Amino acid sequence: MSGRRVLPEPEPAKPVVTAIGIDEHDGVFEPTGPTRAPSGAPNVVVVVLDDLGFGSSSAYGGPCRMPTAERLADGGLRYTRFHVTALCSPTRQALMTGRNHHAVGMGATTEMATSAPGYTGVRPRSAATLARTLQGNGYSTAAFGKWHQTPPSEISPVGPFDRWPTGEGFDHFYGFMACEMNHWYPLLFEGTKPVEPSRRPEDGYHLSEDLVDHAVDWVRTQRTMTPDRPFFTYLAFGASHAPLHVAPEWQERYRGEFDGGWDELRETTLARQKALGVVPEHTELSPWPDSVPHWDSLDPTRRALGARFMETFAGFTEHADVQLGRFVDALSELGELEDTVFLYLLGDNGASGEGGIEGTHVEHRLGHGLVDDPGEMLTHLDEIGGPESYPIAPVGWALAMNTPYQWTKQVASHLGGTRDGLVVHWPSGITDAGGLRHQFHHVIDVLPTILECAGITPPTSVDGVEQQPVDGTSMQYTFADPGAADRRRTQYFEMCGNRGIYHEGWTAVTRHGTPWEMVPTAGRSFADDVWELYDTTTDPSQAHDVAAEHPATLARLQAMFHAEAVQNHVLPLDDRVTERENPQLAGRFDLVGDRRSVTYRGTVRRLIEETVPNVKNRSHAVVADIDVPAGGAEGVVVAQGGRFGGWSLYVSGGRACYVYNLFGLRRYTVRSAVPLTPGRHELRMDFAYDGGGVGRGGTATLRVDSHDVGSVRVDATIPYYFSFDETFDVGVDLGTPVTEDYAAGDNAFTGTVHTVRVDLLPGSGRATDPDVEGLHRRVMASH
Repeated sequence: MSGRRVLPEPEPAKPVVTAIGIDEHDGVFEPTGPTRAPSGAPNVVVVVLDDLGFGSSSAYGGPCRMPTAERLADGGLRYTRFHVTALCSPTRQALMTGRNHHAVGMGATTEMATSAPGYTGVRPRSAATLARTLQGNGYSTAAFGKWHQTPPSEISPVGPFDRWPTGEGFDHFYGFMACEMNHWYPLLFEGTKPVEPSRRPEDGYHLSEDLVDHAVDWVRTQRTMTPDRPFFTYLAFGASHAPLHVAPEWQERYRGEFDGGWDELRETTLARQKALGVVPEHTELSPWPDSVPHWDSLDPTRRALGARFMETFAGFTEHADVQLGRFVDALSELGELEDTVFLYLLGDNGASGEGGIEGTHVEHRLGHGLVDDPGEMLTHLDEIGGPESYPIAPVGWALAMNTPYQWTKQVASHLGGTRDGLVVHWPSGITDAGGLRHQFHHVIDVLPTILECAGITPPTSVDGVEQQPVDGTSMQYTFADPGAADRRRTQYFEMCGNRGIYHEGWTAVTRHGTPWEMVPTAGRSFADDVWELYDTTTDPSQAHDVAAEHPATLARLQAMFHAEAVQNHVLPLDDRVTERENPQLAGRFDLVGDRRSVTYRGTVRRLIEETVPNVKNRSHAVVADIDVPAGGAEGVVVAQGGRFGGWSLYVSGGRACYVYNLFGLRRYTVRSAVPLTPGRHELRMDFAYDGGGVGRGGTATLRVDSHDVGSVRVDATIPYYFSFDETFDVGVDLGTPVTEDYAAGDNAFTGTVHTVRVDLLPGSGRATDPDVEGLHRRVMASH
């Protein structure tokens, strides 16, 4: 094992030359070079797919054909009892640090961070990442794809950048910072600099392909420039997280395959899983939630929609896996695959039930409690998966994708939210090709596994900071011994108040909320939650609750959970979801702070919602100082959001315009009657919010040079977030367009934008009540 316990390693002492008159020919010195990796250290590749679920991949008996996963599994090992945290950011933080997610401040996603120690969303410096440790031991490092570990207030041109990928141990980064991304119109960063894709959907662009292109180019460059230096590649796809975006030919591969529905799919998947040996022969299907309809109870419209959603999910998943195959092929062509420790995580949590009972054409609506009408969605059937959609599938499919286990993403109490497939491929270090490994393991075990394979000891000090103990346990002991006794005997789980603990085959769990319900726990105390008990040595799918038969065992495990919760900063429990996405309500650091007016100059772009004034649920004004050239101007002055929700102040046909886009359901537009004359102008939009709750309506009044030129009544507004993947941009509308008055990519203002000022006005009645039902009624009435 490498003896580097302190990173970076100290610089070598410089020799002291005392003789006078000696020239360079009289001295022999060692050349200075980079830190060298331990002798024989292998390359490392970690690939993560998103929102997949244990029963999704064909490598684990699922319906999504994944030839690359099968290829790697057939040449390596399938782990059948591998666990994650039930949500995106926490799993990724645990993977990168080898510590439990609350112990490193990531008790929920970065967008749900609070001021509580286990939920800050800020990685402590006492928990250096896997990338930083490998980098400090002579590895070249690069990350591609989804990051989702940086505090939102730090995702801006002013940083700080030490918790961006390039500040956490990666030499290179190409990808996105948010929880999800539009795969047709992504907003990407290279390092810390915003970049635009070189092509568009109509040119054949897709994000999954782009990420692999960059990963392949990077590895080829490393092998050319530094063939003696091992590399670490982290490739985190946006697939199969919403939005489910894929070209029609990939959907067509599954046409008709899901017409039998989710109940039938559970049965066939379980049969395949037993044949593969990834679940024991005596495994039963776990209970079905009462609130989710069975397939045979659906009308033809819902069945047609449901089948298309699942065809899209499967095509999206297969497409990503096939792209990964190109990366594997590149490693093979370079002669590097044989000595690469390749870990393929088939999910960072269980499949997502956030699509609700019906699924949706636009995910953001469901995030605000709005349910699309199935009949209306059916008229857009052929758009699902394309650039005009932002879809997520119904919860019935999520339950099927988690076969044979109960529940879904967010539900850390049950295996449906926390168990995923893991494939480990390393021909130089694993001889049991195609083997199964049934030991209990957790995502915190990835870091110590990789370090042991590389011959590296976890550092005790990194960048001058003493390191907290690694919580994970290396899995390398299982590589050569399929029957090895478990070394991970205990593991706690918690997410959004759902909690559980595993200990030596027993699981004690309690589900506090339901992911597809908007306000599932209102008025419910954690003390009222009912605990269940399962003996997974005889009941591997948690199908039979035996709490009544073993009260003493349940009490013992509950006490163990409490002890783990105290030790890892799980307490106090917090079951808020959407409310925590507002920094003021969550109590986390707010970059705008108490400022009520912010002025932007120049080409300010790619600002996420948490770094700009929050105009939601309040009166506000947007004031722009512009110059119109001779011949007139066109394009966007300032915009926030995109096709599925937001607002824009722009010029169309030479006339000043403002639009408010309500979830893509309705666009409220006001236009000046006459074109702007050449010269300097002030454009101003005043939004008078009705008050009295969140998501209320208001009136938008447009002014040119202090003269009213029109107004529009907005019946309802977006209360919590416009988008996770779109931004605030001055002088252009990046990503998808807020309005159909201008096109994506070709909408930059043709004049000059000197300044844009956003004012938050008093007297807005910023109520914080989550009036979801009232919002639903107002939106549906306006639509």
